[in-house]
Amino acid sequence: MTVSEWADPWPSHPWHPGPLASPITWCAERLAEQGSAPFTTQEKLRLVVHLSQWLQEQHVGADALDEPCIGPCLQSRQQQGRAPRPHRVTVHTCLTELRDAGMLPVPVWQDSALDVLVHAFDDYLTSARGLARIPREHSCPIVRRFLQERFGAGPLVLQALGLHDMTQFLLRQAVTVSPRHAPSIVRALRPFCRFLVQRGDLSADLAAAIPAVADWRLATLPKALAPAQGTRRLQSCHQDHPTGQRAYTIVLLRARLGLRPGEVVAMTFDDLDWEAGTLLVRGKGGRRDCLPLPQDVGQAVGTSLSTVRPRCATRRVFLRMKAPQAGFANSVAICTIGRRALERAGLAPPCQGAHSLRHSLATNLLHAGASLAAIRDVLRHRRPQTTEIYAKVDPAA
Repeated sequence: MTVSEWADPWPSHPWHPGPLASPITWCAERLAEQGSAPFTTQEKLRLVVHLSQWLQEQHVGADALDEPCIGPCLQSRQQQGRAPRPHRVTVHTCLTELRDAGMLPVPVWQDSALDVLVHAFDDYLTSARGLARIPREHSCPIVRRFLQERFGAGPLVLQALGLHDMTQFLLRQAVTVSPRHAPSIVRALRPFCRFLVQRGDLSADLAAAIPAVADWRLATLPKALAPAQGTRRLQSCHQDHPTGQRAYTIVLLRARLGLRPGEVVAMTFDDLDWEAGTLLVRGKGGRRDCLPLPQDVGQAVGTSLSTVRPRCATRRVFLRMKAPQAGFANSVAICTIGRRALERAGLAPPCQGAHSLRHSLATNLLHAGASLAAIRDVLRHRRPQTTEIYAKVDPAA
């Protein structure tokens, strides 16, 4: 079937591809590579064809296509009864992929003063403080939110910033997050103050005056699942279904090896050494650790790769089940898989976060007689102090 036969939104009319003729053909091939269902592919191509024909009616070329054109095009499509719901996200995704592939020119955006300042702060965190990507992604949105609340849509008068502004922002934000995450606000504001002093926007360094948020490291106990509950969690993943088999493999992998969600996301074929029975783990801060691959985990991974994983070009071990067939974008999906397994098992533990399986593994190892040094090696802690908290879960010992 040709592109015109399944992309034309009005089959009874002649097909006029407009200025996006070549991009439409590329989109059809791209959607096929990503494993999109025929109906989904047809709907997306019809949307791009309508955009191309609308550009031709408005005498606008592909070089002038930008985001402001999307609104009137979708409004015209909806008035004709062709779109029961907005498709802005789909069009944005198509435009982004076409620009990345060089099929469309990248528009030149005029960054606001706020965007320029946040980008400069991100560069400062990278070059001057050596922060990795994830800590920077946590700090920059906090600084952006602080500046937006302080100055609104007005100009950024950085010389007017004072300790009162930062303290009040900290008080407002601290009540909206958990005590565990409240210190991250302080960790974002303090380097931002030093950044402004370095630029000459502030005469006094306010970093030391920003109050700390109480978060005692050994004040709580690690919340873990009992071995029987962990078994129920695994049994809730139905291995006769592709999604269930993938969930079973991920939960088992994390439960036996204590992997963090991000480490599961980053797994590739190159990390698996089947002959040696080992797994290379790409950990925090660029660290690489080689762990033994237990037999049951290896069998689950092998079954998932041979019977569940879709065929595609990426070398990631775990992929999305729906198009586009690619690796997970971040660790949120891994946490969601674990949480849904708890819901299916009828369990409601006090902690369902990303590290619940690591806590359960460490606690069960301690009850089985393992030393803290052995637990530290399994969890790959760099400092012995990080493992000290597990000494509190066994008062008798």
